[in-house]
Amino acid sequence: MSDIRVLILGTGGMANAHAEAYAAMDGVEIVAGIDPHAERLKEFRARHSVPHGFQSVEDAIAWGEFDAVSNVTPDSVHYVTTLPFLAAGKHVLCEKPLAVSEADAAEMAAKATAAGVVNMVNLTYRNVPALNTAASMIAAGEIGAIRHFEAAYLQSWLTQPAWGEWSEQSQWLWRLSTAHGSNGVLGDIGVHIVDFATHAAGLEVADVSCRLTTFDKAPGGRIDEYVLDANDSFAMHMSLEGGATGVVHATRFASGHINDLSLRIFGTKGGLEVRFEQNESRLRACLEPDLMTARWHDVDCPPVRTNYQRFIDAIRDGGQVFPDFRRGAKLQRVLDLAVASDAQGGLNQRV
Repeated sequence: MSDIRVLILGTGGMANAHAEAYAAMDGVEIVAGIDPHAERLKEFRARHSVPHGFQSVEDAIAWGEFDAVSNVTPDSVHYVTTLPFLAAGKHVLCEKPLAVSEADAAEMAAKATAAGVVNMVNLTYRNVPALNTAASMIAAGEIGAIRHFEAAYLQSWLTQPAWGEWSEQSQWLWRLSTAHGSNGVLGDIGVHIVDFATHAAGLEVADVSCRLTTFDKAPGGRIDEYVLDANDSFAMHMSLEGGATGVVHATRFASGHINDLSLRIFGTKGGLEVRFEQNESRLRACLEPDLMTARWHDVDCPPVRTNYQRFIDAIRDGGQVFPDFRRGAKLQRVLDLAVASDAQGGLNQRV
């Protein structure tokens, strides 16, 4: 089969990770980039030896010499930039969250299905071996029926400059401003931790209640054109199909944690603990017959293929890949209901 030709839409910071992932694969060629910011596009093309560049989606589609798209644009334009590529019959890997509303995400999913193209949401923590091993163990019934869980995504870039000084860089400031398309920590990393927990459990969300918090971070609540009104932390109670209940929370103020995810999930026959900390994946289990002594042990977790690799695999095989756009739409419904819950003082919302 000839090389898979990939176009990268949006050439900001995260686009470099996409480009590096594709460049490491045999039989994949990055043929073009799109960005309305000419200088940024020029730098991206030079860095990754990308032969073609366009400043609009329309110009790229008119050219048409590509098979697949990695959409790395800001959240608020995923919808408007993805639909033209679906209409053109191109395969699409889109950054998370899929859209900024369930309605938009559901339309993207429906049109991707109608187009018959491979569609995937880049929920990057599906790349964590411990999460995938835990999901397999739970699906095999090793911990019995799920009863309780607790999941957390902890960052601290608002308390220290490990990734740069947030107050001086647009790549961080836009994430703090609803006017710039951000749904705060809920939309940025909340989508990851909701997926992390429910993918492991293998169960759909039944209802949610949530409170969102925004902290004062600058005089007058703004820096230049950025009004800092997006949520910085959230705490959510969630019930799953079958009756399991748990808590999910995330923040950018978790001093001592750069970028860490954790999940503890308990069933009638045992419990699992998934940790992704300091870029290392670990799974621990307490299973029968160790329940009486509460002895936990480490579980070996085989490596997994990355989202980028599985996206390309699906294009070559003519199949589908998960998490797909339908999964993205389901997650967006949970986020939308979390916002509605907060607006009503934490009132429970049925999915």
